[in-house]
Amino acid sequence: MIPRRLVATARRILLFALAFLAGFLFEHTRNRSSTTPSVILHPQPQEQAQLHPVVTNTIIPDISSVIPLPLPTTTETTTNTAQNDTGNMGPRANAAFVVLLQNKDLHDMRKTMRNLESVFNQKHGYPYVFLNNVPFTEHFKTHIRAMTTSPVKFGLIPKEHWSYPSFINKTQAALNREDMENRNVPYGESESYRHMCRYMSGFIFRHDLVQEYDYYWRVEPGVSFSCDLLDVDPFMIMKTKKYKYGFTIALPEFVDTIPTLWENVKRFRKLHPQHIAKRNSLEWISYDKGDTYNNCHFWSNFEIVDTSFFRSKAYLDFFQFLDDTGGFFYERWGDAPIHSIAAALMLDRREIHFFNEVGYRHGMYEHCPESPELQLKCACDPKDNVDWVQFSCLRRFLET
Repeated sequence: MIPRRLVATARRILLFALAFLAGFLFEHTRNRSSTTPSVILHPQPQEQAQLHPVVTNTIIPDISSVIPLPLPTTTETTTNTAQNDTGNMGPRANAAFVVLLQNKDLHDMRKTMRNLESVFNQKHGYPYVFLNNVPFTEHFKTHIRAMTTSPVKFGLIPKEHWSYPSFINKTQAALNREDMENRNVPYGESESYRHMCRYMSGFIFRHDLVQEYDYYWRVEPGVSFSCDLLDVDPFMIMKTKKYKYGFTIALPEFVDTIPTLWENVKRFRKLHPQHIAKRNSLEWISYDKGDTYNNCHFWSNFEIVDTSFFRSKAYLDFFQFLDDTGGFFYERWGDAPIHSIAAALMLDRREIHFFNEVGYRHGMYEHCPESPELQLKCACDPKDNVDWVQFSCLRRFLET
Protein backbone atom coordinates (compact mmCIF):
# COMPACT_ATOMS: atom_id res chain seq x y z
CA MET A 1 0.00 0.00 0.00
CA ILE A 2 1.38 3.48 -1.04
CA PRO A 3 1.71 5.83 1.94
CA ARG A 4 -0.64 8.86 1.96
CA ARG A 5 2.30 11.27 2.26
CA LEU A 6 3.76 10.09 -1.06
CA VAL A 7 0.37 10.34 -2.77
CA ALA A 8 -0.06 13.94 -1.65
CA THR A 9 3.43 14.88 -2.82
CA ALA A 10 2.85 13.32 -6.22
CA ARG A 11 -0.36 15.27 -6.66
CA ARG A 12 1.40 18.57 -5.92
CA ILE A 13 4.11 17.82 -8.45
CA LEU A 14 1.54 16.89 -11.12
CA LEU A 15 -0.49 20.09 -10.58
CA PHE A 16 2.65 22.25 -10.78
CA ALA A 17 3.68 20.58 -14.06
CA LEU A 18 0.24 21.06 -15.59
CA ALA A 19 0.16 24.76 -14.62
CA PHE A 20 3.61 25.34 -16.13
CA LEU A 21 2.61 23.62 -19.37
CA ALA A 22 -0.61 25.63 -19.66
CA GLY A 23 1.24 28.90 -19.20
CA PHE A 24 3.84 27.99 -21.80
CA LEU A 25 1.23 27.06 -24.35
CA PHE A 26 -0.76 30.31 -23.75
CA GLU A 27 2.28 32.56 -24.16
CA HIS A 28 3.41 30.69 -27.27
CA THR A 29 -0.02 30.96 -28.84
CA ARG A 30 -0.36 34.71 -28.02
CA ASN A 31 3.03 35.58 -29.54
CA ARG A 32 2.29 33.70 -32.77
CA SER A 33 -1.24 34.98 -33.21
CA SER A 34 -1.74 37.61 -35.93
CA THR A 35 -5.23 38.59 -34.83
CA THR A 36 -6.08 41.59 -32.62
CA PRO A 37 -6.08 40.52 -28.98
CA SER A 38 -9.38 40.75 -27.12
CA VAL A 39 -7.77 42.60 -24.17
CA ILE A 40 -5.32 45.41 -24.92
CA LEU A 41 -2.71 45.45 -22.14
CA HIS A 42 -0.32 47.88 -23.89
CA PRO A 43 -2.23 49.96 -26.49
CA GLN A 44 -0.47 51.05 -29.63
CA PRO A 45 0.09 54.82 -30.24
CA GLN A 46 -3.08 55.22 -32.33
CA GLU A 47 -5.21 53.50 -29.72
CA GLN A 48 -3.55 55.48 -26.91
CA ALA A 49 -4.48 58.73 -28.65
CA GLN A 50 -8.11 57.73 -28.49
CA LEU A 51 -7.94 57.21 -24.73
CA HIS A 52 -5.87 60.37 -24.00
CA PRO A 53 -6.29 62.73 -26.96
CA VAL A 54 -3.57 65.24 -27.73
CA VAL A 55 -4.95 68.71 -26.85
CA THR A 56 -4.60 71.15 -29.73
CA ASN A 57 -6.59 74.15 -30.90
CA THR A 58 -7.66 72.17 -33.94
CA ILE A 59 -8.93 69.09 -32.19
CA ILE A 60 -10.31 70.56 -28.93
CA PRO A 61 -10.84 74.35 -28.89
CA ASP A 62 -11.82 74.45 -25.17
CA ILE A 63 -9.11 72.97 -23.00
CA SER A 64 -11.30 73.22 -19.91
CA SER A 65 -13.59 70.58 -21.40
CA VAL A 66 -10.77 68.05 -21.15
CA ILE A 67 -8.57 69.21 -18.25
CA PRO A 68 -10.33 71.27 -15.53
CA LEU A 69 -8.57 74.55 -14.81
CA PRO A 70 -7.02 74.73 -11.30
CA LEU A 71 -9.05 76.66 -8.75
CA PRO A 72 -7.42 79.95 -7.65
CA THR A 73 -5.94 80.04 -4.18
CA THR A 74 -7.67 81.99 -1.43
CA THR A 75 -4.98 84.67 -1.59
CA GLU A 76 -5.37 85.17 -5.34
CA THR A 77 -9.14 85.36 -5.09
CA THR A 78 -9.10 87.91 -2.26
CA THR A 79 -6.37 89.97 -3.90
CA ASN A 80 -8.18 90.08 -7.21
CA THR A 81 -11.40 91.11 -5.47
CA ALA A 82 -9.63 93.84 -3.55
CA GLN A 83 -8.07 95.22 -6.72
CA ASN A 84 -11.23 95.11 -8.82
CA ASP A 85 -13.93 97.51 -7.75
CA THR A 86 -16.42 96.12 -10.25
CA GLY A 87 -15.76 92.40 -9.94
CA ASN A 88 -18.01 89.76 -8.51
CA MET A 89 -18.37 91.78 -5.33
CA GLY A 90 -20.03 94.68 -7.10
CA PRO A 91 -19.07 98.33 -6.60
CA ARG A 92 -16.92 99.34 -3.66
CA ALA A 93 -16.50 102.66 -1.94
CA ASN A 94 -13.22 104.55 -1.77
CA ALA A 95 -12.77 103.57 1.87
CA ALA A 96 -10.46 101.98 4.43
CA PHE A 97 -10.29 100.72 7.98
CA VAL A 98 -8.32 103.20 10.10
CA VAL A 99 -6.69 101.98 13.30
CA LEU A 100 -4.87 104.05 15.91
CA LEU A 101 -2.79 101.80 18.16
CA GLN A 102 0.62 100.98 19.65
CA ASN A 103 3.08 98.14 19.07
CA LYS A 104 1.97 96.51 22.31
CA ASP A 105 -1.55 96.12 20.89
CA LEU A 106 -0.38 93.59 18.29
CA HIS A 107 -2.08 90.45 19.59
CA ASP A 108 -5.38 92.16 20.40
CA MET A 109 -5.33 93.63 16.91
CA ARG A 110 -4.62 90.27 15.29
CA LYS A 111 -7.65 88.77 17.02
CA THR A 112 -9.82 91.64 15.86
CA MET A 113 -8.54 91.41 12.29
CA ARG A 114 -9.16 87.68 12.08
CA ASN A 115 -12.71 88.28 13.29
CA LEU A 116 -13.31 91.23 10.96
CA GLU A 117 -11.89 89.39 7.98
CA SER A 118 -14.09 86.35 8.59
CA VAL A 119 -17.37 88.24 8.99
CA PHE A 120 -16.79 90.95 6.38
CA ASN A 121 -13.51 91.80 4.72
CA GLN A 122 -12.45 88.46 3.26
CA LYS A 123 -15.16 89.15 0.69
CA HIS A 124 -14.95 92.92 0.35
CA GLY A 125 -11.20 93.44 0.48
CA TYR A 126 -10.95 96.95 1.91
CA PRO A 127 -7.47 98.23 2.86
CA TYR A 128 -6.18 98.93 6.37
CA VAL A 129 -4.35 102.04 7.58
CA PHE A 130 -2.47 101.70 10.88
CA LEU A 131 -1.29 104.84 12.68
CA ASN A 132 1.03 105.26 15.65
CA ASN A 133 2.81 108.15 17.33
CA VAL A 134 6.01 106.07 17.36
CA PRO A 135 7.36 103.88 14.51
CA PHE A 136 5.88 100.41 14.13
CA THR A 137 8.33 97.56 14.59
CA GLU A 138 9.06 95.14 11.76
CA HIS A 139 7.73 92.38 13.99
CA PHE A 140 4.42 94.23 14.27
CA LYS A 141 4.20 94.86 10.53
CA THR A 142 4.99 91.25 9.59
CA HIS A 143 2.33 89.78 11.87
CA ILE A 144 -0.30 92.32 10.84
CA ARG A 145 0.28 91.70 7.13
CA ALA A 146 -0.18 87.99 7.73
CA MET A 147 -3.77 88.54 8.88
CA THR A 148 -5.18 89.81 5.57
CA THR A 149 -4.74 89.70 1.82
CA SER A 150 -5.92 93.31 1.54
CA PRO A 151 -3.53 96.24 1.22
CA VAL A 152 -1.99 97.36 4.53
CA LYS A 153 -0.37 100.73 5.21
CA PHE A 154 1.57 101.90 8.26
CA GLY A 155 1.89 105.56 9.13
CA LEU A 156 3.66 107.71 11.70
CA ILE A 157 1.69 110.55 13.27
CA PRO A 158 3.36 113.94 12.79
CA LYS A 159 4.80 115.26 16.05
CA GLU A 160 2.83 118.50 15.77
CA HIS A 161 -0.39 116.49 15.85
CA TRP A 162 0.58 114.61 19.02
CA SER A 163 1.99 117.30 21.27
CA TYR A 164 0.90 120.19 23.45
CA PRO A 165 -0.18 123.42 21.75
CA SER A 166 2.13 126.25 22.68
CA PHE A 167 -0.49 127.98 24.83
CA ILE A 168 -1.06 125.03 27.20
CA ASN A 169 0.29 125.44 30.73
CA LYS A 170 1.75 121.98 31.26
CA THR A 171 2.10 122.48 35.01
CA GLN A 172 -1.57 123.30 35.36
CA ALA A 173 -2.49 120.40 33.08
CA ALA A 174 -0.50 118.02 35.30
CA LEU A 175 -2.21 119.33 38.44
CA ASN A 176 -5.61 118.83 36.82
CA ARG A 177 -4.72 115.25 35.88
CA GLU A 178 -3.71 114.54 39.47
CA ASP A 179 -6.98 115.97 40.76
CA MET A 180 -9.01 113.86 38.31
CA GLU A 181 -7.08 110.76 39.31
CA ASN A 182 -7.91 111.44 42.97
CA ARG A 183 -11.58 111.65 42.00
CA ASN A 184 -11.39 108.36 40.07
CA VAL A 185 -12.31 109.94 36.75
CA PRO A 186 -11.79 107.36 33.95
CA TYR A 187 -8.40 107.99 32.34
CA GLY A 188 -8.23 111.12 34.45
CA GLU A 189 -4.52 110.64 35.10
CA SER A 190 -3.53 109.75 31.53
CA GLU A 191 -1.55 112.20 29.47
CA SER A 192 -1.41 109.94 26.39
CA TYR A 193 -5.18 109.45 26.45
CA ARG A 194 -5.65 113.20 26.12
CA HIS A 195 -3.31 113.33 23.13
CA MET A 196 -5.27 110.47 21.58
CA CYS A 197 -8.64 112.19 22.07
CA ARG A 198 -7.35 115.42 20.59
CA TYR A 199 -5.80 113.59 17.65
CA MET A 200 -8.98 111.64 16.90
CA SER A 201 -11.02 114.83 17.19
CA GLY A 202 -9.02 117.01 14.86
CA PHE A 203 -6.22 115.31 12.97
CA ILE A 204 -6.71 111.66 12.04
CA PHE A 205 -8.64 112.51 8.87
CA ARG A 206 -5.79 114.83 7.83
CA HIS A 207 -3.08 112.16 7.87
CA ASP A 208 -1.45 111.64 4.47
CA LEU A 209 -2.46 107.96 4.39
CA VAL A 210 -6.09 108.78 5.18
CA GLN A 211 -6.40 111.78 2.85
CA GLU A 212 -7.04 109.61 -0.22
CA TYR A 213 -10.18 107.98 1.20
CA ASP A 214 -13.75 109.23 1.13
CA TYR A 215 -14.82 107.02 4.06
CA TYR A 216 -13.16 105.35 6.99
CA TRP A 217 -14.29 102.75 9.50
CA ARG A 218 -12.59 103.16 12.83
CA VAL A 219 -11.43 99.86 14.34
CA GLU A 220 -9.94 99.33 17.79
CA PRO A 221 -7.68 96.47 18.91
CA GLY A 222 -9.59 93.94 21.00
CA VAL A 223 -13.08 94.63 19.65
CA SER A 224 -15.21 91.92 18.07
CA PHE A 225 -17.95 91.68 15.45
CA SER A 226 -20.65 89.08 15.91
CA CYS A 227 -22.79 89.28 12.76
CA ASP A 228 -22.25 88.04 9.21
CA LEU A 229 -21.69 91.05 6.97
CA LEU A 230 -20.46 89.18 3.89
CA ASP A 231 -23.55 90.27 1.94
CA VAL A 232 -23.63 93.75 3.49
CA ASP A 233 -21.24 96.61 2.84
CA PRO A 234 -21.59 99.43 5.39
CA PHE A 235 -19.31 101.62 3.28
CA MET A 236 -21.62 101.31 0.30
CA ILE A 237 -24.62 101.94 2.52
CA MET A 238 -22.98 105.19 3.59
CA LYS A 239 -22.27 106.12 -0.01
CA THR A 240 -25.57 105.21 -1.63
CA LYS A 241 -27.73 106.59 1.19
CA LYS A 242 -25.53 109.70 1.51
CA TYR A 243 -24.98 109.18 5.22
CA LYS A 244 -22.21 111.21 6.85
CA TYR A 245 -21.87 109.46 10.20
CA GLY A 246 -22.62 105.87 11.25
CA PHE A 247 -22.64 104.31 14.74
CA THR A 248 -23.74 101.24 16.72
CA ILE A 249 -23.69 102.28 20.40
CA ALA A 250 -24.85 105.48 22.11
CA LEU A 251 -23.98 106.24 25.74
CA PRO A 252 -23.91 109.18 28.16
CA GLU A 253 -20.47 110.67 28.71
CA PHE A 254 -18.85 110.86 32.16
CA VAL A 255 -19.85 114.31 33.38
CA ASP A 256 -16.56 114.93 35.20
CA THR A 257 -14.58 114.69 31.96
CA ILE A 258 -16.38 117.60 30.23
CA PRO A 259 -17.40 120.18 32.86
CA THR A 260 -17.11 123.19 30.53
CA LEU A 261 -17.60 121.57 27.11
CA TRP A 262 -21.23 122.51 26.62
CA GLU A 263 -20.73 126.14 27.61
CA ASN A 264 -18.10 126.38 24.88
CA VAL A 265 -20.42 124.67 22.40
CA LYS A 266 -23.10 127.26 23.12
CA ARG A 267 -20.57 130.04 22.51
CA PHE A 268 -19.65 128.47 19.18
CA ARG A 269 -23.30 128.24 18.14
CA LYS A 270 -23.76 131.95 18.75
CA LEU A 271 -20.59 132.89 16.88
CA HIS A 272 -21.20 130.57 13.91
CA PRO A 273 -24.93 130.15 13.29
CA GLN A 274 -24.14 129.46 9.63
CA HIS A 275 -22.63 126.10 10.63
CA ILE A 276 -25.78 124.80 12.31
CA ALA A 277 -27.96 122.60 10.09
CA LYS A 278 -31.64 123.51 9.76
CA ARG A 279 -32.79 119.93 10.35
CA ASN A 280 -30.28 119.19 13.09
CA SER A 281 -30.47 116.72 16.00
CA LEU A 282 -30.23 119.18 18.87
CA GLU A 283 -33.22 117.48 20.52
CA TRP A 284 -31.18 114.31 20.77
CA ILE A 285 -28.39 115.86 22.86
CA SER A 286 -30.44 118.34 24.88
CA TYR A 287 -33.72 118.04 26.79
CA ASP A 288 -34.20 121.81 26.95
CA LYS A 289 -33.56 123.06 23.40
CA GLY A 290 -29.83 123.51 23.91
CA ASP A 291 -29.58 125.13 27.32
CA THR A 292 -27.93 122.06 28.83
CA TYR A 293 -26.29 118.91 27.49
CA ASN A 294 -27.78 115.52 28.38
CA ASN A 295 -24.35 113.88 27.78
CA CYS A 296 -25.58 111.45 25.09
CA HIS A 297 -22.91 110.63 22.52
CA PHE A 298 -22.06 108.04 19.90
CA TRP A 299 -19.39 105.67 21.17
CA SER A 300 -16.77 106.55 18.61
CA ASN A 301 -14.52 103.51 18.99
CA PHE A 302 -16.87 102.28 16.28
CA GLU A 303 -17.73 104.89 13.70
CA ILE A 304 -18.00 104.95 9.93
CA VAL A 305 -17.50 108.44 8.60
CA ASP A 306 -17.77 110.35 5.37
CA THR A 307 -14.49 112.22 5.67
CA SER A 308 -15.91 115.21 3.82
CA PHE A 309 -17.82 116.02 7.01
CA PHE A 310 -14.69 116.18 9.19
CA ARG A 311 -12.87 118.13 6.49
CA SER A 312 -15.66 120.66 6.11
CA LYS A 313 -15.15 124.24 7.19
CA ALA A 314 -17.94 123.86 9.75
CA TYR A 315 -16.27 120.97 11.55
CA LEU A 316 -12.73 122.39 11.29
CA ASP A 317 -13.93 125.70 12.74
CA PHE A 318 -15.65 123.78 15.53
CA PHE A 319 -12.55 121.77 16.40
CA GLN A 320 -10.26 124.79 16.29
CA PHE A 321 -12.60 126.76 18.53
CA LEU A 322 -12.68 123.97 21.13
CA ASP A 323 -8.96 123.26 20.88
CA ASP A 324 -8.14 126.90 21.60
CA THR A 325 -9.89 126.61 24.98
CA GLY A 326 -7.42 123.96 26.18
CA GLY A 327 -10.22 121.62 27.26
CA PHE A 328 -8.55 118.52 25.83
CA PHE A 329 -5.71 118.92 28.38
CA TYR A 330 -7.11 120.93 31.28
CA GLU A 331 -10.15 118.68 31.39
CA ARG A 332 -10.44 115.37 29.55
CA TRP A 333 -12.62 115.95 26.55
CA GLY A 334 -13.12 112.79 24.54
CA ASP A 335 -13.40 112.59 20.79
CA ALA A 336 -16.75 110.80 21.18
CA PRO A 337 -18.71 113.80 22.52
CA ILE A 338 -16.84 116.12 20.13
CA HIS A 339 -17.81 114.05 17.08
CA SER A 340 -21.33 113.48 18.36
CA ILE A 341 -22.14 117.09 19.18
CA ALA A 342 -20.73 118.19 15.84
CA ALA A 343 -22.79 115.61 13.95
CA ALA A 344 -25.93 116.49 15.90
CA LEU A 345 -25.59 120.21 15.21
CA MET A 346 -24.07 120.34 11.72
CA LEU A 347 -25.64 117.40 9.88
CA ASP A 348 -29.16 116.89 8.70
CA ARG A 349 -30.71 114.31 11.03
CA ARG A 350 -31.13 111.94 8.08
CA GLU A 351 -27.36 111.94 7.51
CA ILE A 352 -26.69 110.04 10.75
CA HIS A 353 -27.25 106.29 10.60
CA PHE A 354 -27.63 103.57 13.22
CA PHE A 355 -25.98 100.35 11.96
CA ASN A 356 -28.30 97.94 13.69
CA GLU A 357 -27.07 95.02 11.59
CA VAL A 358 -23.49 95.34 12.85
CA GLY A 359 -23.05 93.24 15.98
CA TYR A 360 -20.23 94.90 17.92
CA ARG A 361 -18.55 94.50 21.29
CA HIS A 362 -15.88 96.59 23.02
CA GLY A 363 -15.07 95.57 26.56
CA MET A 364 -18.22 95.40 28.64
CA TYR A 365 -20.39 97.20 26.09
CA GLU A 366 -22.10 95.41 23.24
CA HIS A 367 -24.65 95.95 20.53
CA CYS A 368 -26.43 92.76 19.44
CA PRO A 369 -29.37 93.05 16.99
CA GLU A 370 -32.63 91.93 18.54
CA SER A 371 -34.74 91.31 15.44
CA PRO A 372 -35.28 87.60 14.60
CA GLU A 373 -34.22 88.19 11.01
CA LEU A 374 -30.87 89.72 11.96
CA GLN A 375 -30.32 87.18 14.73
CA LEU A 376 -30.10 84.45 12.07
CA LYS A 377 -26.85 86.08 10.92
CA CYS A 378 -25.41 86.79 14.36
CA ALA A 379 -23.72 84.89 17.17
CA CYS A 380 -24.58 87.07 20.14
CA ASP A 381 -27.23 87.35 22.84
CA PRO A 382 -29.37 90.51 22.89
CA LYS A 383 -29.54 90.11 26.66
CA ASP A 384 -25.90 91.19 26.74
CA ASN A 385 -26.71 94.55 25.16
CA VAL A 386 -25.77 97.74 26.95
CA ASP A 387 -28.29 98.35 29.71
CA TRP A 388 -30.98 101.02 29.98
CA VAL A 389 -28.39 103.81 29.90
CA GLN A 390 -27.47 102.92 26.33
CA PHE A 391 -31.10 102.26 25.53
CA SER A 392 -32.19 105.71 26.67
CA CYS A 393 -29.66 107.52 24.45
CA LEU A 394 -30.28 105.19 21.51
CA ARG A 395 -34.06 105.31 21.86
CA ARG A 396 -33.99 109.10 22.03
CA PHE A 397 -31.91 109.25 18.85
CA LEU A 398 -34.27 106.91 16.99
CA GLU A 399 -37.28 108.91 18.11
CA THR A 400 -35.98 112.39 17.19
